[in-house]
Amino acid sequence: MTTKRRLVVFLRAPQRGAVKTRLARGIGAAAAWRFYRDTTRAVLRRVATPRWQTWLAVTPDSFARRGRFWDVRAGRFGQGRGDLGRRMAAPAFRWPGAEIVIVGSDIPGIEQRHIAEAFAALENHDVVFGPATDGGYWLVGFARRWSRPSAMRRLFRDVRWSSDQALADTCRNAVGARVALVTTLSDVDTIEDFAAWRRPG
Repeated sequence: MTTKRRLVVFLRAPQRGAVKTRLARGIGAAAAWRFYRDTTRAVLRRVATPRWQTWLAVTPDSFARRGRFWDVRAGRFGQGRGDLGRRMAAPAFRWPGAEIVIVGSDIPGIEQRHIAEAFAALENHDVVFGPATDGGYWLVGFARRWSRPSAMRRLFRDVRWSSDQALADTCRNAVGARVALVTTLSDVDTIEDFAAWRRPG
């Protein structure tokens, strides 16, 4: 069963000035770059396991071939062009009929158990979301009958990305799907998020 399970981690090459730009306005470009680099490395080490195939969806595309930032054994491919929804639909073209879970790389709280929870939910559901505290989502996954290009493109159509409506918009597009929600996690996009993440407890 695991050979049909793909975990796809969406990430950006950790180039100074090109990552976490909103956070950089609050803590500076160098600190934001270090946060992204360290968080991405830690997340990849935690989620990589033989229980599923791990792939990195990289932007800019050229770093899928030559980037040496990530020290995990995983396949890589470029995210390609288009908005976030179009890029997240791309894995269905590679593996139609596979169970696919997609996550972001900059959610400090992601653990392997969260990914396992999502794959378990897909045993009885068509689509699974990991809600984020800001109204978006840090994870989206598809059962085999939903991991088709047409279904995934429909799911991501007219979503207001980077807004507190992103999850609601995507759920609205999941017409006829059995939808599951798993653990809510926080992303770190602003100085307020950063302060909350560093706060003890």
